[in-house]
Amino acid sequence: MANAQAPSNVGPRYWTVLVGRALIAVIPAVIITFNREHSAQLGLIVFGAFALASGLLLVLTGPRTLTVATDRSLFLIHGVVSMITGALALGFHSGGHGFFLFIVSVWGAVTGFLEIYAGIRVRKRPLPAKDWLFTGVGGAVLALLFLLLPPNPVVSVGLFGAYLVFLAVFLPIAGLSLKWDAPRLRRTAPANIAPANTAPANTAPNDSDSL
Repeated sequence: MANAQAPSNVGPRYWTVLVGRALIAVIPAVIITFNREHSAQLGLIVFGAFALASGLLLVLTGPRTLTVATDRSLFLIHGVVSMITGALALGFHSGGHGFFLFIVSVWGAVTGFLEIYAGIRVRKRPLPAKDWLFTGVGGAVLALLFLLLPPNPVVSVGLFGAYLVFLAVFLPIAGLSLKWDAPRLRRTAPANIAPANTAPANTAPNDSDSL
């Protein structure tokens, strides 16, 4: 049964999705880093633009780069949730610090859970699993810190900026690692598939012996 899971859960172009998510995180990370006024309004605008763009990317590319239906569904939900929360943040960018904490916490908790779950499902495949677990834990930790830390706009917006920096650094490394590892996976695929093809032949004698 383990050999039947040999085909990769991601297509050969999935690495571009990770790099694309990183590029989307770069601009808001720079805006927060070099803006001296970390107001809630700035946080809502930056988060809204980031979530909307990254969600759109996942919705458009997920079905074409993920090979397993469950993974496609998880990241489609991820994208839709990101687009909805991003649109709400932009539409109510004057909602204040409380709304900023609420919308980012909900987004981080939901999308973090989805990525952690996706990573656990494919934990036998280090590269996709590791990438999804790291980014999922990052979103979940962001949501948790927003709930635990004192309500200070400077701290909250700065923390979100740090999260964006994490994505901008980690995701390109993850994407390029996945790209460079793809040839090795293709070379080892025939060896993994062969045992699965011989499995029915091995079970036949056992059935006849039991008779």
